Amino acid sequence: MVDLVVIAGMSGAGRTQVGKTLEDLGWFVIDNLPSELIPKVAELARFQEDAAPLALVVGTGADAALVATELERLRAGGTTIRTVFLDASTPTLVRRYGESKRRHPLLSSSDSIDGAVEQERELLGEVRGSADVLIDTTDLNVHDLRARVHDLFAGDDGAGTTQVTVTSFGFKHGVPPDADLVLDCRFLPNPYWVEELRPLSGRDAEIQAYVHSFPVTDRFVEQVQQLLDLLLPAYLAEGKAVLTVAFGCTGGRHRSVAIAEQLASWLLERGVPTRVRHRDVDR
Repeated sequence: MVDLVVIAGMSGAGRTQVGKTLEDLGWFVIDNLPSELIPKVAELARFQEDAAPLALVVGTGADAALVATELERLRAGGTTIRTVFLDASTPTLVRRYGESKRRHPLLSSSDSIDGAVEQERELLGEVRGSADVLIDTTDLNVHDLRARVHDLFAGDDGAGTTQVTVTSFGFKHGVPPDADLVLDCRFLPNPYWVEELRPLSGRDAEIQAYVHSFPVTDRFVEQVQQLLDLLLPAYLAEGKAVLTVAFGCTGGRHRSVAIAEQLASWLLERGVPTRVRHRDVDR
């Protein structure tokens, strides 16, 4: 059972928006909580029966340096935490601050916004590295981010299992930065070169049949299933609440989509909470 969710990340990357979305889903959210108060609030929450799930939005400015220490202290004391880290590219964060006319919380200790962003990135490096979920908002608008949070938390009861997100993508559009595992499907025969199949996507039965008409596909899927059989219990034992598995092909429309659909169905049949995203299928 997850005791609380901690929303951390870069200033300007969308932490407050995630908190607002969780509030809309019925969560009790404390925004801009000083890091030294995290253990006290978490301890109080553990004694509240039938209370709404709790999310803490933490790590503003210089306070970011304390987040990793406080979270580790909580875990050592037996508190189960799911950490969500919001990130974005430095140029994106600089642009957002320029558009908002707001002052970056670390600007006083740096000569420029760029420097302040990089200073904060360094302070939060340990938190980012240990996060259960990484959401890169560089190319997301408010509606995209809200949909991502709904995918992760709508109907989530915090049960003791690892939730899997299966993603398809195209390498020519970039690798998803939030993926825990990236598997390359470009070695599979490409339906794109079959004229009548080109307009279809991996969600169509014709594409799925074509991809699985080659023995190498079934061998690949079997190996991936064996890998997940090994990893899912290990991740759960380590307290990792969310696992993102990304399948990539050249454009993210045919092979990766077909494989992602099959693996998601397999996971659901085994009772694993699973969501599917096809990032580039409509490009």
